Amino acid sequence: MEVVQINTQIAIMFVAYSALMLFIGFYFYKQNKNSEDYFLGGRSMGPVVSALSAGASDMSGWLLMGLPGALYVSGLAESYIAIGLSIGAFLNWTFVAKRLRIYTSVIANSITIPDYFETRFDDDKHILRVVCAIVILIFFTFYVSSGLVGGAKLFEATFGIQYDYALTTGTVIIVAYTFLGGYKAVCWTDLIQGLLMMSALIIVPIVMIYHLGGFGEAVNIVKEIKPNTFSMGEGLSFLGIVSALSWGLGYFGQPHILVRFMSIRSTKDIPTATFVGISWMIISLIGACFIGILGIAYVSKFELSLQDPEKIFIVMSQLLFNPWIAGVLLSAILAAIMSTASSQLLVSSSTIAEDFYKRIFNKEASNKMVMTLGRFGVLAVAVIAFIISTDKNSSVLSIVAYAWAGFGASFGSVMLFSLFWSKMTRYAAIAGMITGAAMVVVYKNFLAEWLNFPIYEIIPGFLAASVVIVLVSLVTKVRPGTKAAYETMLKHL
Repeated sequence: MEVVQINTQIAIMFVAYSALMLFIGFYFYKQNKNSEDYFLGGRSMGPVVSALSAGASDMSGWLLMGLPGALYVSGLAESYIAIGLSIGAFLNWTFVAKRLRIYTSVIANSITIPDYFETRFDDDKHILRVVCAIVILIFFTFYVSSGLVGGAKLFEATFGIQYDYALTTGTVIIVAYTFLGGYKAVCWTDLIQGLLMMSALIIVPIVMIYHLGGFGEAVNIVKEIKPNTFSMGEGLSFLGIVSALSWGLGYFGQPHILVRFMSIRSTKDIPTATFVGISWMIISLIGACFIGILGIAYVSKFELSLQDPEKIFIVMSQLLFNPWIAGVLLSAILAAIMSTASSQLLVSSSTIAEDFYKRIFNKEASNKMVMTLGRFGVLAVAVIAFIISTDKNSSVLSIVAYAWAGFGASFGSVMLFSLFWSKMTRYAAIAGMITGAAMVVVYKNFLAEWLNFPIYEIIPGFLAASVVIVLVSLVTKVRPGTKAAYETMLKHL
């Protein structure tokens, strides 16, 4: 009887939270006057909204499930991923944000990442746009599926419902408000979701420490159970550390994060956004790491059974808090999943509607037609991601790692060279993007085992793409308009 009552109370909080997100979607539904509004928010986002939206859309369910689960299993050795991500995010805001914002608004009105690449390299044959679109649709479909898996695990663990029903419930909620509200809805819900995620990651470890008898006692318990938990190098080779840190490379190529730089209100807002975003990120990552480590002590002291380490945050929220508060805390996972999946669905839909349909097949398409097609693009990608997510044994972290590497290697290398090297050519961008994406897939599935060289696939992918970009640029010519546009960007810095 007690379990039913707890689940009912938590369910009420879930429904209330989901209703709030859907209300925001409805609110912004009529504010989307054109495709730039729907896909980029009219470039009107302030620094706090932009920063927290970038952070929330970046972290996903990985922050509250994947990372705590990894530290629960392997200890602080898994924290190198968090360190690499923090460094990568800071460098992205510092070096990429301003240049990309200037180029996509002052030089040309680009509202998608493929749009930017095409205008940057004056690609009148649309080859680069098509390659970009294909890469986005492939890797984002996997990325969205990781969010759906996380949502299904959340509903399954919280309410005891079957995985398939849990997966369907989460998917419907995420798709609904993205379908309606577009970019503004996604950003404003991200603001709420980001604050909720950070609050949960501060509150849960503090209460865990209290119940364990203090921080010192918690540390002693962990040391007794797993003496090497606090060793940063335990079980890790040099390649393992490099692989974990290399997650930071992925930031330079994530379309759903880069688009936040394009939509920010002014370049003058970027320093404030950087401070807010990085502060949020560091606090949240530290909290997630604490939950994983403290979970070792709590599970042991109170003799709990934890079959899936990625559910440690869920279990702690249910055990330590009043059901109403637990409902709010567990909504943080839903928030993390919704914020990321919605952003990725929106980028995918903009690729279908703006980059494929309008730019290639029907240049005279009306804004209404583009927005309508964009909404159906959301549904199409969601359906495919849903099918991929039906495997309940999928790991959130492993799916995210694959998609993250794909974007980091293919888009990240091209993005950095395009913003900092005037001699980069159109053919170099095309070759680099294809090489980066292909290398990630080939290395992950074939070369890593064959070479017996276990390194995160983003590294060979990024390096291969960079080498190809330089070599092809040296043997091909820069188009006349691209050099002038690049020099104009430099004048606005």
